[in-house]
Amino acid sequence: MAKVEHFEDLEVWQLGREICSDIEELFLNTTLGKRYKLKDQMDSSSGSIMDNIAEGFGRGGNLEFRNFLSYSRGSCAELKSQLYRAKDKNLISEKELKNLSEKCEKEIAKITSFISFLNRSQYKGSKFKK
Repeated sequence: MAKVEHFEDLEVWQLGREICSDIEELFLNTTLGKRYKLKDQMDSSSGSIMDNIAEGFGRGGNLEFRNFLSYSRGSCAELKSQLYRAKDKNLISEKELKNLSEKCEKEIAKITSFISFLNRSQYKGSKFKK
């Protein structure tokens, strides 16, 4: 694995950003944008996916990073549930639900794999360098 110096280099963060952007497009192009409470919840959970990855990376420790990746994975699952709520209220289409649900599943799988990689790693983090 190549050395990663910035959280922006991480595929899991990049996909999280893409999901967040896709959610914003839903707000702009569907009636979901007028359902303020659900919109705010979805904005928060989609932002938390990428933000927790960035925060965990910034902490500089493998253990903390894994914890924040776990929070990110949870936010992704939360967003997926919120997408079902939006579909059940006829605020988004089946196609929009399917597209974003698949991206959420892909992100969850990537984060899970990354956590497994870090679990096997002997590297403790940049803050532990001598």
